[in-house]
Amino acid sequence: MRLRWLCEIVLLAGLGWLAVSSSWAVEAPHTHSKPQVLAPGYSPLEFDPPLPGSYALPPLGVAADGDVLDSRGRTTKLHKVLDDRIAVLSFIYTTCSDINGCPLATHVLRGVQDRLLDAPSLNGQVRLISLSFDPGRDTPPVLARYGGYFKAPGFDWRFLTTRSQAELAPVLDAYGQWVIRDPEQGALSHLLRVYLIDRERRIRNIYSVSFLHADTLLNDIRTLLME
Repeated sequence: MRLRWLCEIVLLAGLGWLAVSSSWAVEAPHTHSKPQVLAPGYSPLEFDPPLPGSYALPPLGVAADGDVLDSRGRTTKLHKVLDDRIAVLSFIYTTCSDINGCPLATHVLRGVQDRLLDAPSLNGQVRLISLSFDPGRDTPPVLARYGGYFKAPGFDWRFLTTRSQAELAPVLDAYGQWVIRDPEQGALSHLLRVYLIDRERRIRNIYSVSFLHADTLLNDIRTLLME
């Protein structure tokens, strides 16, 4: 298991690195950096989480709607994708090279997927959603290839983008997901946030780098399903 997730980290970082390495190699100075400290989501939990149903997850607000494209290029609404499932929504971009950024979100969602595949009674009640905030580069074909690396056959994991920054902006604003683009190099700075959304399209938890882990996320999903 440890070898598997180490290989996945390399793959996630490599996907972003391959997309940006040509310009980076020319423009970036040679520096020696400290070893990267991996986020907790890459390692086994160091504590026993509360049992599902032993705690409450009060609503934090309404999950916003918006115009999106699926990985086949079809226009739809985010609310339609949320449907009546418990949803885990992450905002990513496929060329992110920060191992504790978008690669972490995808790694954790992959972990949730694996756990749900081992729990058939839960599998059909949960949907994973990865929505890109880089529509210029993350076209539907790009997201289809990206999703192919991580999505298990037949599993309900949607990879979405938008037609333009103009359609994306109100969605990001509504979810409080800030993204800053470097006007010269096009690089993106962002705050990692992953949202747990219930069947009534209410946000029930928001996970940051320090608290994003497949085991705690699955416990929260189980807690919502017990309501």
